[in-house]
Amino acid sequence: MSGAATRPARAASAPTERPDGGAAETARAAKLARRLEELELDALLVDSLVDVRYLTGFTGSNALVLLVADAARARLGGHRFLSDFRYATQSAEQVPGVFAREIVQGELIEELASALAGDGGGRLGFEEASVSVKCHRRLAELLGRDWELVPCAGVVAGARAVKDAEEVARIRAASELADEALRTLLEAGLVGRSEREVAIELELCMRRLGAQAPSFPSIVAAGPRGALPHAEASDERIPADVLVTIDWGALHEGYCSDCTRTYATGEGVSARAREIYELVLRAQQRGLDALRAGPSGREVDARAREVIEQAGQGEHFGHGLGHGVGMEIHEAPRLARTAPEDQPLRAGNVVTVEPGVYLPGVLGVRIEELAVVREGGCEVLTGLPRELTVVS
Repeated sequence: MSGAATRPARAASAPTERPDGGAAETARAAKLARRLEELELDALLVDSLVDVRYLTGFTGSNALVLLVADAARARLGGHRFLSDFRYATQSAEQVPGVFAREIVQGELIEELASALAGDGGGRLGFEEASVSVKCHRRLAELLGRDWELVPCAGVVAGARAVKDAEEVARIRAASELADEALRTLLEAGLVGRSEREVAIELELCMRRLGAQAPSFPSIVAAGPRGALPHAEASDERIPADVLVTIDWGALHEGYCSDCTRTYATGEGVSARAREIYELVLRAQQRGLDALRAGPSGREVDARAREVIEQAGQGEHFGHGLGHGVGMEIHEAPRLARTAPEDQPLRAGNVVTVEPGVYLPGVLGVRIEELAVVREGGCEVLTGLPRELTVVS
């Protein structure tokens, strides 16, 4: 069947204005429209809901965005936002006027492709990590030979990697909320409580303080279970005189935080445990000292990793030093041995610095800060003490 024969009905609205004008989102769309020119694209299909929210402020569960390059606007019109009836009111309140808003009765991708099929063709970029094979096949059928589908990797995600001042403020607020939640939790102690009980109470506390949700399932791992970097909280009771690793974060106003602390549950923790803790703390400080705009994520990882390797524990630090944090808990850039050497860190990147040493069957230590990359250094957003602290 032809696209014209199956084209669903739609309701197009005149551009609307948010109370704040959607200035940040409008600026992001303009910047990416210029980027499309560099990529020799006429338009870009954005289907990831995280990327849609970044560009429009829309928080619903079904939407597409078409970004149009400046040179193609006379032919294709401006940027488009598509959603369904459920979000007619919500999108009018959230989506800035730079996007022509369309409420579609049928499938969003069908409507968008059918509309483009009559616009003279060109080069349409799509995010290869999120567009399914099924969707790609249907796009090709509807657009025909006039449109070339061009796979793109991380066009919007690359822009998201550098946070503006408003984004940093939201991440800072999420981090402060998460810090306060853990302080409250620790007042009741850890010994005798199950890992699961601690994790649940921590997540409830974050919600009571205003978080939308935890930014990931909280990790609480005591004693030998601390050697599991991504341990799931169990029903095991936390004993005295062991190390307990707690990795948690808050999702607040659309942005995540991430932090890890390892605590002692008594003065009787072993000398070995204290030695490993101090080693990880030294490695983390080395990483923080190296974190700035200019070096690559691989270089920063190497600086911290060297401390652990020189102590003979390199085989027990198997993950990367850190990762980007923003609207998602894991995003660009990466601090790791596998990070690209030719991609320097940029001012405005928000990353974790989280070395760890994991001795199977014995113990584990991870200490994690969340920091903003700046020119000449970094700004740490997490505020809890990093020295080994005893919590009964």
